[in-house]
Amino acid sequence: MWKTLRPNRANLVIWQWLLLVLCFVLWYVLTSPTLLPAFYFDDPNKAAFLFGEPQKVLVRIWQWFTSGEIYIHLWITLVETVLAFVIGTVLGLAVGLWLALAPIASALFDPYVKAANSMPRVILAPIFGVWFGLGIGSKVALGVTLVFFIVFFNVYQGVKEVSPVVLANARMLGANRQQLLRSVYLPSAMSWVFSSLHTSIGLAFVGSVVGEYLGSARGVGYLILQAEGTFDINTVFAGILVLTAFALILDALVGVIERRFMKWQPKSGETERL
Repeated sequence: MWKTLRPNRANLVIWQWLLLVLCFVLWYVLTSPTLLPAFYFDDPNKAAFLFGEPQKVLVRIWQWFTSGEIYIHLWITLVETVLAFVIGTVLGLAVGLWLALAPIASALFDPYVKAANSMPRVILAPIFGVWFGLGIGSKVALGVTLVFFIVFFNVYQGVKEVSPVVLANARMLGANRQQLLRSVYLPSAMSWVFSSLHTSIGLAFVGSVVGEYLGSARGVGYLILQAEGTFDINTVFAGILVLTAFALILDALVGVIERRFMKWQPKSGETERL
C-alpha cells in the first residue's frame, strides 16, 4: 500500500517563508522601472504608482510601529474584529443548535434565514451607522452579520450530521436531552464550528474595515481610506499587509484553541465502531 507522504513541519515552514520572499522579490522586480523593460506599461513608473513598491511598503510599516502611530488604530480594529467574531460565533452556535433541535421552528424560520443570508450584508453598514453611530458599535454589528451565518449553517449541519448509531446507543444508555446535547450534539457541532471559524476571522476583519471606510476617525481601515484619498498606494498596501498579518495571528490562535477542544472529539471512524 502507498504511504501518505507528510512534509516535515520545519521544512514546510522554511518553504512557506521562501515562497513569501519570492513573492516580494517578484513584486519588486515587476514594479521597478530599471529592472525590466516597460512591456506592460507605456510609462515604466506607472507600475510602481498602481501597485506600490515593496521596499517603500515595508518602510512605511516600520515607521508606523517605531513611531507608535499605528497602535491606537490597530487596537480599535482588533477590538472591533474580536467582538464581532466572538458575538457572531456565540449567536451562530446558539441559534444553529436551537433550530437544528427544533424541527417546527426550523421549518417556520427557514425561508427567513435563507432570505437574510442571501442579502448582501455590506449594504447594512450605513444603516448600522445610523442606528449605532460611527463608533465601535456599528462596525461590530456589521461584523456580527458576516460571522453569524457562517457559524450558524455549520452548526446546523453539524447537528444534523450526528451519527444515528451514536444517538441510538446514547438513548439506550438512558441519556436525557441535556446529556445528549452536552455529550453528542455539541461535540458533533464543534468540529463543524471550528471549520468555519478560520473563515469567520477574515469576515470579521472585513466588517471592521468596511465600517471604518464608511465613517470613523480611527482604525486601520481609516488609515487606508486616508491613503487612498491622497493616492498613496504604498500606505494602502502597508495597511493591507498589517491587517493580513494580524488576521493570520488570530487564525493561528483559533487553531490552538481548536487543537485543545478537538482532543475531546473521536477520531475518524471511531463513532461507527461504538
